[in-house]
Amino acid sequence: MLHDPAQLDLMFQALADPARRSMVERLSRGPASVSQLAEPLAMSLSAVVQHLNVLEASGLVRTEKLGRVRTCQIEPQALRAAEHWINERRLAWEGRLDRLGDFLAETKDET
Repeated sequence: MLHDPAQLDLMFQALADPARRSMVERLSRGPASVSQLAEPLAMSLSAVVQHLNVLEASGLVRTEKLGRVRTCQIEPQALRAAEHWINERRLAWEGRLDRLGDFLAETKDET
């Protein structure tokens, strides 16, 4: 999953929505039922389920139905994949900016 651009696209699209980010934030504290996830959101239960379907398709969330209750939980491995992708870019840019700083310091000393 780390190097699958399509999967990363799905993850970042899922996280682009504030309601879904709110759900992921809540699930980062532990599993929750769909109704618990819906409580703080100003939307219908069916809208919450649609958002959960997007999160599930992205691989960020896993749901399990036991009886009449659907319990959701975060998929830490998927979050690690997104974190890994972001960190690779952060490190590359930090290196570039460090080299630019060194170059500017050398140029300043020469003038």
